[in-house]
Amino acid sequence: MATPGSSDYLELYPERKISYFKNPYILGVTAAAGIGGLLFGYDTGVISGALLYIKDDFDHVRKSSFLQETIVSMALVGAIIGATTGGWINDVFGRKKATLSADVVFTLGSIVMAAAPDAYVLILGRLLVGLGVGVASVTAPVYIAESSPSEIRGSLVSTNVLMITGGQFLSYLVNLAFTEVPGTWRWMLGVAGLPAVIQFCVMLFLPESPRWLFLKNRKDEAISVLSNIYTYERLEDEVNYLTAVSEQEMQKRKNIRYTDVFRSVEIRNAFFAFQQFTGISIVMYYSPTIIQMAGFNSNQLALLLSLIVAGMNAAGTILGIYLIDHAGRRKLALSSLSGATVALAILSAGSYLQSSDSTNITYGWIAIIGLALYILFFAPGMGPVPWTVNSEIYPEEFRGVCGGMSATVNWICSVIMSESFLSISDSVGLGGSFVILGVICVVAFLFVLLFVPETKGLTFEEVALIWKKRSRGKDYDTQTLLERGS
Repeated sequence: MATPGSSDYLELYPERKISYFKNPYILGVTAAAGIGGLLFGYDTGVISGALLYIKDDFDHVRKSSFLQETIVSMALVGAIIGATTGGWINDVFGRKKATLSADVVFTLGSIVMAAAPDAYVLILGRLLVGLGVGVASVTAPVYIAESSPSEIRGSLVSTNVLMITGGQFLSYLVNLAFTEVPGTWRWMLGVAGLPAVIQFCVMLFLPESPRWLFLKNRKDEAISVLSNIYTYERLEDEVNYLTAVSEQEMQKRKNIRYTDVFRSVEIRNAFFAFQQFTGISIVMYYSPTIIQMAGFNSNQLALLLSLIVAGMNAAGTILGIYLIDHAGRRKLALSSLSGATVALAILSAGSYLQSSDSTNITYGWIAIIGLALYILFFAPGMGPVPWTVNSEIYPEEFRGVCGGMSATVNWICSVIMSESFLSISDSVGLGGSFVILGVICVVAFLFVLLFVPETKGLTFEEVALIWKKRSRGKDYDTQTLLERGS
């Protein structure tokens, strides 16, 4: 019998296929879990605007590029710690409790930031917020993926990315709203605690991931959750399938050693975090600063243009939600990287020209056009694809810990980029820094071309088998792999 949710299964039983808007329950679970993505996105975007006003309040921050980079990147340091522990928390306590713990820490960090009397307490608050974001970045994609029918898993996980980009857009709206309010940056940073409180309250009433419940031998609870997702006819097949799979995985876990992760070439390949190295963290953390470096000195104008960029990012992600389960992950990533490379070339050229003739505002607009094009190409592809692929490629016995490890690698790369951007720009110029990013995009394109298989519409087990074959340089056929079990 065909695996439930696979393409063969849905060809046999087309009436059991689930569309994106068909089940309000799935969308509700996705939206609630996606608030973690909203927090992620808001924190990414809000600091770029708040930093403009923090420099006005704290003279020592204005005079130190290193201190500015530290305020930005300390949240990423916290996210590294949060993501590292988040995989373990997910495996031991479940996806739901991991989300609740992240909300508590994030809210505490927001309060500390809003009340910070100096830059150093502010940095502490950024660290706490980062801890919450790190745990959420691990938990939300896995929770959504494990609650999703395979035929729309990509779209639903991408909805979490939409929440990230939506959070970034919201942060710029909030930044603009508080530009003339006393306390500016304190309001900008403090408001971040509100979505965390909302998510905490909502998650109290939501169920645990059905796959995690199966692994913990809580089958009745898992069936209750699955009954809200599938029709009766498909529910029986899904339960039988997950029962068989969970029994196999529980047997594997008896002999599991987490050091085995590093012995697996397919899992090691999955940790290549090109998403951050292609420049998105720089664009989203520093877009107002980049705009000012391109010749637009007004804080309000820089925030307004950044708002437009963030809006384009959210719009591009909506397109990605549609394409990821239609065009597929691999094609989407390759086309995204190609366009981003061209956009970075335009951005670099505009920056070089502006630095050579700062009186000609046309050159600044060329840089802004390059920035906009970069977001337009990045958002539909390299925005959702890495998060989606990382939520589905790992074997069940490693999914929690590997999700945490891959998110950790992602955050480490983000720290490297955000902590070094201003210093590198000081050394080689703004144009030179974007040339470096363009070269990295080319390398990322080649990596996807050579090592990343298409996973559209496949079950977790099919994805794991195909990724294993592709990582070892072998051709693959899904049905043959499943029949052989290797």
